[in-house]
Amino acid sequence: MNTTTTDSPAFPQQKNATPPLAWVLLFVLALVWGSSFILIKRSLEGFPPVQVATGRIAFAFLFFLPYLIVKFREFPRRVAGSLLLSGLTGYLIPAFLFATGGAHLSSSLAGALNSLSPLFTLLIGAWFFGNAIRSRQLFGVLLGVTGSVFLVFMSATGSFSLNEYALLLVGATVLYGLNINVVSRRLSGLPALTSTAWMFGLVGPLALGGLLLTDFPQRATQSASTTSLVALILLGVLGSGLMTILFNRVIQLASGVFASSVTYLMPMVALAWGLLDHEALYWPQLAGMGICLIGVYLINRK
Repeated sequence: MNTTTTDSPAFPQQKNATPPLAWVLLFVLALVWGSSFILIKRSLEGFPPVQVATGRIAFAFLFFLPYLIVKFREFPRRVAGSLLLSGLTGYLIPAFLFATGGAHLSSSLAGALNSLSPLFTLLIGAWFFGNAIRSRQLFGVLLGVTGSVFLVFMSATGSFSLNEYALLLVGATVLYGLNINVVSRRLSGLPALTSTAWMFGLVGPLALGGLLLTDFPQRATQSASTTSLVALILLGVLGSGLMTILFNRVIQLASGVFASSVTYLMPMVALAWGLLDHEALYWPQLAGMGICLIGVYLINRK
């Protein structure tokens, strides 16, 4: 993420001085994960959402497969259920939600909605793991909800109407919040590489099997799909695989709350990619992004 304990707080208190390495890794995560939304968009140009969702998990699994084979006898059975839950809620199910929503939303808006993850991390930690919420954090939650209303009710043309695809991404952030709590409480005793590899080791075969049942092999061999295939491989190996190791390491170095704060750096990267890709932005979207980010800042502030 040394021995797993079940009575440790879901979010260990941050150390007075966060290690510099944690900050470096946080900014690396923001850069790569903030770019994942444009990679999803590029992947969707050559493959349907179900193939993008299963493909990114399958490629992450294939990346870790040599390690899993070598370490097969060292599978941490005592936390197998937590590893499976983390793989489902942190990766497999959100991959479907983001791929489906990403086909109908701009990458910048998707990045902004992803910033709701710390909000749900806090709420789930309080409701299911007994964490206390300070009044400042409660105010941050209310701001985050207000900002999400702007984003959920914004259509692609800038008018106000229920955006059901934005709701899919909100659902993914709820699952992310659950996953961070599971990792912090149940899996922080495992080395980051071990926990990450076995998460994908448990859900990856499901994704790979589902992917091979589609026409993905035929699509992937077409020259017109080369750019989309490269984007999908980067999503899986770099975004879902390597960056998850870094994310779990940040949780070890600092805390779950600190690690989740990567999501209010990611929208800036996603916004920059969106502008470079000539995506349109409207003032309610900008207002919603700003309100969400202020809320997340208050939630994470010490």
